[in-house]
Amino acid sequence: MRHTRIAPQLHEYGKKTSIINRIWTTPALLVGSIMFAVLIVLAVFIPFISPYNPSEQNLSAFLQPPSAEHWLGTDQLGRDLFTRLIYAARTDLKIMVLAEIVPFCTGVFLGMLAGYYGKWIDTVITLLTDTFIAFPFYLIVIIVAFASGAGQRGIYITFILVGWIVFARVVRGLSASFRKQDWVASAQTLGLPGVRIILRHLLPNVLPQAVVVLMTDMVGLLVAIVTLGYLGIGITPPTPDWGTMISDGQSFITTAWWLSAVPGFAVVYTGIALSLVGDGLADIWRKK
Repeated sequence: MRHTRIAPQLHEYGKKTSIINRIWTTPALLVGSIMFAVLIVLAVFIPFISPYNPSEQNLSAFLQPPSAEHWLGTDQLGRDLFTRLIYAARTDLKIMVLAEIVPFCTGVFLGMLAGYYGKWIDTVITLLTDTFIAFPFYLIVIIVAFASGAGQRGIYITFILVGWIVFARVVRGLSASFRKQDWVASAQTLGLPGVRIILRHLLPNVLPQAVVVLMTDMVGLLVAIVTLGYLGIGITPPTPDWGTMISDGQSFITTAWWLSAVPGFAVVYTGIALSLVGDGLADIWRKK
């Protein structure tokens, strides 16, 4: 009895050790995770790190360069740039994550349905994806923004409408290839319902690749959020947003270049971090 109790514990310990070893031996995943973790920690603890309010104006501190008092300088309204930068990270990263939840779940589920069942279900889902792909993404964004007003609502609506497509197409191909495997035929022979086969057997096999695609898609989503803010149809002021900060700073590019350069660097930094995490996860998935 003692051996039977210890064995599962050793097995779980072995699994955890194996996962940790894979992370340590995958430089892209390790570096990307550390970079993204630093950003998250700053975003969470910025109220305790900075004494400044991100929206409070101080015209006497107009366009100050980086200093000990203001680490990244101040903007045209005297607001601390470092504080606004990190609060903007809070805003953009929150929207990026929340806007991916529904499209990710929808796309993975529809892709599995199309790949597993094929026939008319595949035809209908493929027709839907082709229809939405036919419309330029930013055209849909602009239409939704004007219909619902600038702000987070338009961004969420847009990505619910079109964000699922990339996941559905990738998962559909994977599911179609898995459908021909012996383990799927065995499950069908046992009389298991199709939905149970999809959720219990197919989903664990397509999920790793779907998560890799998710990391890449989040980079594109972040760029879209920043672009909308830059165009003035994204996050509405005075809420800090990287796109709005870049747009506001371009008028002072010759006298205070850091106003646009700093948020631009933050976008690049986040994109590199997410791309490294995606590449690292892909490497781990290929090693299995």
